[in-house]
Amino acid sequence: MPAPDPTPRLARASRRRAPDLRLVLGVFLVIGSVVGVFGIVAAADRRVIVYAAVSSLTPGQRIDRGDLVERTVALDGADRLYLGRGDIPSGGLVVTQPVATGQLLPASSVGSEVGVQSTSIVLQLATRVSGAVVPGSSVDLWLVPKSGKGANASGTDEADAPLAPAVLVAGSTVVKVLDASRSFAANATGSLLEVRVPRSKVALVLQAVADGDALAALPAGIPIGDGSAS
Repeated sequence: MPAPDPTPRLARASRRRAPDLRLVLGVFLVIGSVVGVFGIVAAADRRVIVYAAVSSLTPGQRIDRGDLVERTVALDGADRLYLGRGDIPSGGLVVTQPVATGQLLPASSVGSEVGVQSTSIVLQLATRVSGAVVPGSSVDLWLVPKSGKGANASGTDEADAPLAPAVLVAGSTVVKVLDASRSFAANATGSLLEVRVPRSKVALVLQAVADGDALAALPAGIPIGDGSAS
């Protein structure tokens, strides 16, 4: 009796072992759709991490990282208006405006200790500044009393004081020489200078400006090797 032909059984077994192309295609479509949805959600998630106050903050209060808590929020591009990771210096910050408990911390509500103790002011000088006066340099603001008015070194009026120049503010920091780039119209004989002065001296400077006194800015020190020193 002849042996049965195994070919039909092998063909059926081969068909059973072969994967269904439709099933494979369906699996790939499902995986692709999941990845696509995840990518769309990730791209649309514009949340950022910013700081919020753990408790109410009052002007003049010094704060550091321990006084704040992180919040993940969507600010629609306004994240630069608030303090986030990396914005708290090692020395902490000083609160300049009240912040309520849980409120996101606006960048405008805090400042450095230097910023709290000093402020910037733009002055029209009676003379042109030297080449050594550049942003970041230190200058002494000199006052030349208006004719007929005396002034002492503290800037207060005295009838018997000599009409001589005096240092009004020592060691002010130059923020910008506004006529250096010709972007601002400079006085024919004097420079327009932005300087940072202690807040305790602001009243003296404004009074000098109101009185019409002449102001000059002289370098408080010229670095060694500066060509202007020769």
